[in-house]
Amino acid sequence: MYRQICATLILGLLISATANAADRPTSAKLNQVTAKSIQYLKASQSSDGSWSSANGPAVTALCLSALMENGAPASDPSVARGLKYVLRFVQPTGGIHHPQSLYRNYETSLGVLCLVKANTDGRFDKHVKKADKFLKGLQWDEDESIDRANPGYGGGGYGKHKRPDLSNTGFMIEALTATGNDKDSEAIKKALLFVSRCQNLESEHNTTPFAPKNPNGGFYYTPAAGGTSQAGKTPNGGLRSYGSMTYQGLKSMIYAGVGPEDPRVKAATEWIEKNYNLKMNPGLGDAGLYYYYHTFAKALKVMGVDKIKSPDGVEHDWRAELIAEMAKRQRADGSYANSNERWLESDANLVTAYSLLTLAHCR
Repeated sequence: MYRQICATLILGLLISATANAADRPTSAKLNQVTAKSIQYLKASQSSDGSWSSANGPAVTALCLSALMENGAPASDPSVARGLKYVLRFVQPTGGIHHPQSLYRNYETSLGVLCLVKANTDGRFDKHVKKADKFLKGLQWDEDESIDRANPGYGGGGYGKHKRPDLSNTGFMIEALTATGNDKDSEAIKKALLFVSRCQNLESEHNTTPFAPKNPNGGFYYTPAAGGTSQAGKTPNGGLRSYGSMTYQGLKSMIYAGVGPEDPRVKAATEWIEKNYNLKMNPGLGDAGLYYYYHTFAKALKVMGVDKIKSPDGVEHDWRAELIAEMAKRQRADGSYANSNERWLESDANLVTAYSLLTLAHCR
C-alpha cells in the first residue's frame, strides 16, 4: 500500500511538472508582452498626467486601470499623476466627465473603475459614492418618464443620439458592480432588462420584434430608437449579432447574477462556440478589434471558462491562443493600434490600454 501511494504521488508530481513546463513559454511570453506595453504607456503619458487628453478623461482612466490591473500600485508615479488628472473632471453632480461632454456615462463609468482600483485606503470613497448616484440618475427609467415597455428602459447611452446601447450599459453595469451593487440592486435589475432585449433570443425577457427575426443567441448594439446593429440587418429586418456585443452582453448578464443554466447564457455560449475567432471581431472584421479582445477576455474570465470548443470539435485554450495573438500584433515599441480607425482604435494609447487589460484577464 505504501509503495502504491508513493507511486501515485510521484506520478502526480510528474504530471504537474510536465503541465507547468508546458505553461512556462506562455507565461514568459505573457510577461514579456505585458512589460513592453507598460513601458510604452508610461513613456507616452503627457506631463499633466493624461493620455490622449483631447478625448477627455476616458482614455486616461482606461490607461490607469490597465496599469493597475497589471500590478502598478496607486503610489506608482505614473498612476498618481494620472489620478490627479482624472480628479480634475469630477463634477458637482458626482459625474466624472468634461463639463460639456456628450459621453457622461462612458467617461464616468471608466472613471469609477479606475478610482475603485486605486481606492485601497478609502480616499476616493466620497467620489465613488457620488458617481454611483450620478450613473443611476443617467439610467433610462421612470425618472425620465420611461416605462418598462420602452425598449430603452434600464439602459445607459451617450452621444448626440442620447439613446441607450449595450456598450454603454455594459460599462455602467461594471462600474455599478465595482461600487458595490449586486444582482438585487434595482439599477442592475433594470439594466439586465435592457441587456436581455439586446439579445437575438425571444423569451419572457425579450419580446421585441427583433428577437424572432434572427434567433441565434448573439447580441447587437441596441433595440432602442428603431434598433441598431453595427453589423447591419438581416434580409427580414432582424439585427445581426456580432462578437464584441455578444461578449459584452454575456459579461453583463454574469455581473447581473444570471447563471450558466439560464437559457440566455446558454444561447450566448452556443453563439460564442460557433463563432470562436481571434483573427477578427466576428461580424465586423477588424472594426473594434481590440475592444473585442478586451470584452472577449473579460467575459470568459468572469464566467470561469478555460476552454471553448469550436464547431470542428477542437477545444481551444483561449488564454494561450489570445496571448500568442497579442504577441504577434504588438508593435516594436510595445504599443498596439488598429489600422481600422473606427471607434478611435487608431489611438495607440487607447488600444494599448485595451490590450493590457486583455492580457491581465489572461492570467
